[in-house]
Amino acid sequence: MERDLFDEEHLLFRETVREFMTREVAPHHDQWEKDGIVPRDIWKKAGEVGMFGFSVPEEYGGAGIKDFRYNAVIVEELIGKGASGLGFSLHNDVMAPYLVDLTDDGQKERWLPGFVSGELITAIAMTEPGAGSDLQGIRTTAVREGDHYVVNGQKTFITNGINADLVVVVAKTDPSAGARGVTLLVVERGMEGFGRGRNLDKIGMKAQDTAELFFENVRVPVANRLGAEDGQGFFQLMNNLPQERMSIAVAAVAAAETVLAETIEYCRNRQAFGRNLGSFQNTRFVLAELATETEIARHYVDKCILALNAGTLTAVDAAKAKWWTTELQTKVIDRCLQLHGGYGYMMEYPVAKAWLDSRVQTIYGGTTEIMKEIIGRSFGF
Repeated sequence: MERDLFDEEHLLFRETVREFMTREVAPHHDQWEKDGIVPRDIWKKAGEVGMFGFSVPEEYGGAGIKDFRYNAVIVEELIGKGASGLGFSLHNDVMAPYLVDLTDDGQKERWLPGFVSGELITAIAMTEPGAGSDLQGIRTTAVREGDHYVVNGQKTFITNGINADLVVVVAKTDPSAGARGVTLLVVERGMEGFGRGRNLDKIGMKAQDTAELFFENVRVPVANRLGAEDGQGFFQLMNNLPQERMSIAVAAVAAAETVLAETIEYCRNRQAFGRNLGSFQNTRFVLAELATETEIARHYVDKCILALNAGTLTAVDAAKAKWWTTELQTKVIDRCLQLHGGYGYMMEYPVAKAWLDSRVQTIYGGTTEIMKEIIGRSFGF
């Protein structure tokens, strides 16, 4: 079915992003995989062509447009090139709502121009060694002392953790208040007591810097608090998580589509028993199933994007999109790898890297099990 999500301006923007990816990313990504990190200058180059901060007001350098379709274009083009090392979607899709919607004028002036230019790289620190999906179980604390909070704790699995200049830290300002005792604080590079641990060795997404972060008596100015009051952090997180989950869903469908197209081409040319692999009924049936499920997922996700733009996307709808598409992604890529036979296990074939990169999709942003719990609770049982 014809896809009608995008207007002409989105298609023109896609050409810009695709050209950038071809010129600045594709030739270097293999080396970044070996390095375990992407260079900071690629962020500045992306900022120069307008790839960051669409929703940032124009007076701070952004486009002043709240239209997630632009975000989707970037995610799809990154995935299409296998560029899993660039944390642009975390920056654009996850961090922008916090820094645009929750900041005061002074904070906007300090942070948003660099956010748009790529000079300030961002991250959010939620997960802890003992608290993953259970955000109310975090132990990082922030104790108010005059005009500062004193932050102590540890975070892990933090995307952009090595490169980040601004880290939104989820901390407990009132441990006795449960969900109402969580506050979001922006910790900046160079603050005394803020340290970074290992660049974690993952099974996939090798070029994406994912780090442990440590906070030892870090004095964070009250001026770095997001929102006007203490204790609203948990609700701010819940409000923004649907967009994060949509970003993951967009990536999941794009990955399934990309690998499926590559596999169809492989099956056209690969010979087995004197015939093209695609001439076997089993191959056609497998590809037919994957193509059908992927296209259905694509149209549901596109519908969710429009709902997100309209402000009507619910947490339940986002959870449905997130778990279904990421589980489908792992299924599609695994089946496609199988059709490649032994070559699918070789890293020289894109399907192998895609298989490794895909596995985390059903985990971060809320596991499949948590997504089903969100949906299940909506029934009122």
